[in-house]
Amino acid sequence: MSFDYDLFVIGGGSGGVRAARVAASDTGAKVGLAEESRYGGTCVIRGCVPKKMLVYGAHFAEDLHEAERFGWDIEGASFNWQRLRDIVQDDVTRLEGLYTQTLNSNHATIFPERATVSGPNSVRLASGKEVTAKIILIAVGAWPGIPNIPGAEHGITSNEIFHLDALPKRVVIAGAGYIANEFAGVFHAFGSKVSLITRGNRMLRSYDSEIVDRLVAMTEAKGIDVHFNFPCATITKQADGSLLLDGGAQGSIETDMLVFAIGRTPKTEGLGLEAAGVELDADAAIIVNDYNQTNVPSIYAVGDVTNRVQLTPVAIREGHAFADTVFGNNPRTIDYNCIPTAVFSSPPIAGVGLTEDEARAKFGESVKVFRSDFRPMKNVVSGRMERSLYKMVTAGADDRVVGLHLIGPDSAEILQAAAVAVKAGLNKQAFDDTVALHPSMAEELVLLK
Repeated sequence: MSFDYDLFVIGGGSGGVRAARVAASDTGAKVGLAEESRYGGTCVIRGCVPKKMLVYGAHFAEDLHEAERFGWDIEGASFNWQRLRDIVQDDVTRLEGLYTQTLNSNHATIFPERATVSGPNSVRLASGKEVTAKIILIAVGAWPGIPNIPGAEHGITSNEIFHLDALPKRVVIAGAGYIANEFAGVFHAFGSKVSLITRGNRMLRSYDSEIVDRLVAMTEAKGIDVHFNFPCATITKQADGSLLLDGGAQGSIETDMLVFAIGRTPKTEGLGLEAAGVELDADAAIIVNDYNQTNVPSIYAVGDVTNRVQLTPVAIREGHAFADTVFGNNPRTIDYNCIPTAVFSSPPIAGVGLTEDEARAKFGESVKVFRSDFRPMKNVVSGRMERSLYKMVTAGADDRVVGLHLIGPDSAEILQAAAVAVKAGLNKQAFDDTVALHPSMAEELVLLK
């Protein structure tokens, strides 16, 4: 049976574009790709990339405040949100162009429109055109969740933050994950009064609890209100345009803007997957095997739509492995162990491997924890009292390093290199034997006690 395409990809994010590029360039497959929005996906267009640019902008708030301690007189400094917003969007557009350039240079046919699955080997485009493909890859990502409560329509998500006309005087961020904590720091630095609310009793559950506790304390010290166990039952828009959040026994909060950061849902609704027989889990994520294949042999899925690990670098690796497996005669799977992660909060946190609690549950009495609790040199000079905390978790008679967890300036940058050691299964002695790079914050990793 002949098909219009060897591979048709639905979704132009990082995972889908990587799969399309590898299949087309490395194996010569005839590839089509449809994207209903902008090429680059969540990370590039409305996620980690533009958000990190806002985080960079936020850093200047504290740096300018402390500049006098370093000999600088900064007079008349002011912040222009519209200028930063527009510069960020200009760079997003530049990056989007690189994605389309990649597809075009590798001779993939792109369709700037919505596509749905119409059968095991067929795709229907929004224009009404139907195309056939030997293999279909779903890479549509995930979408911010909105709670099913009265008045939820008055809130926004992270998608809309990047296009705000003006910054709010007061903002409530509902959520306990990395998006909530990152935007809390950004809005606070830009001058908004920020409140963080969550229905649960802790933030960032996947991170080491001691590190998270330190972050929460620092967050509150900056003047950000943190409300745990806050069950937002209703949201009411008042006569002056402000919002009233009803927390029942926890009281109410007035705000000018409400941001939902309560997680992301696989964007499978309306894709035609059920009609094609593709199985979904309870969260509407596509179920796949180790080789990214669904229960329908001709249909595969990668990235956030599978709800395995919602990280751009993981989606890229999955897309590459898919192309190598299906078109390159090189079956490959992804190792999801020891994936380093970070929260670009204020200050940032980063971790890799097992948390202390996870390690004790797995390895029991053989677990040891080594710490360095210190005040970075820059903070000493500036007069900032914030302290950094580095934790190393080891297990076994040889003190194999099974986890590293950091909070402090540049934690993500420092952890990326250190994560190699955890992945390689090195023991603490390897760190002890490494000469410190002085003066640096990273040297604390080889001086842990």
